[in-house]
Amino acid sequence: MLNTTAKKNGTSLDKKPTFDLQIFLDTSGLARKIEKFEKSEKVYSQGEPAKGVKYIQKGRVKLSVVNGSGKEAVVAILKKGDFFGEGCLAGQPVCMGTATATESTSLLFIEKDEMMRVLRTEHSLADLFITHMLTRNIRIEEDLIDQLFNSSEKRLARALLLLARYGKEDQPHGVISKISQELLAEMIGTTRSRVNVFMNKFRELGFIKYNGGIQINASLLNVVLHD
Repeated sequence: MLNTTAKKNGTSLDKKPTFDLQIFLDTSGLARKIEKFEKSEKVYSQGEPAKGVKYIQKGRVKLSVVNGSGKEAVVAILKKGDFFGEGCLAGQPVCMGTATATESTSLLFIEKDEMMRVLRTEHSLADLFITHMLTRNIRIEEDLIDQLFNSSEKRLARALLLLARYGKEDQPHGVISKISQELLAEMIGTTRSRVNVFMNKFRELGFIKYNGGIQINASLLNVVLHD
């Protein structure tokens, strides 16, 4: 009788619940949990077991790698909406680098098996994740070209524009929350003193303005485009 009533009402008891991508990414649930980190706190360390994928709900995360002699290189600065730790999905047994929160940060941790299951069954998450991976790959190629061929000044200008999400609708005014010159120096492979010189130059030329955070003027793009 119950099944008949359900069919008359145009419903099915076996109907799969609607998947809401934003709810999935914003809340904890089956095989996923929300983790919070303060500034400078490690999310994971190089060499630790790779157990799942992280999604940044709020804040910023630095990915870095240390070589055998102890020299550290910053691989990426990730922001709200980015995934990381996806190497586990391809069979990577351990974390290849260290992830550190650069400000108060909230992450969604999704266990490996759950992430693979949802990627197979939910097209909205799969589409978002594929877009993320393609964008990350393009960014890595651009970063390599930048490091090989551009001056420290150009690399800093590009890094500031990327951090300010220049041209993105969700941050139209190009404002970066407070970030240290030490971190900027690590990102572009130079010294803090040189970053300080360039930042002062950018401010004098009106490319940037300090107002709690750093406000980026679109004219800073001229530094990147100038030969």
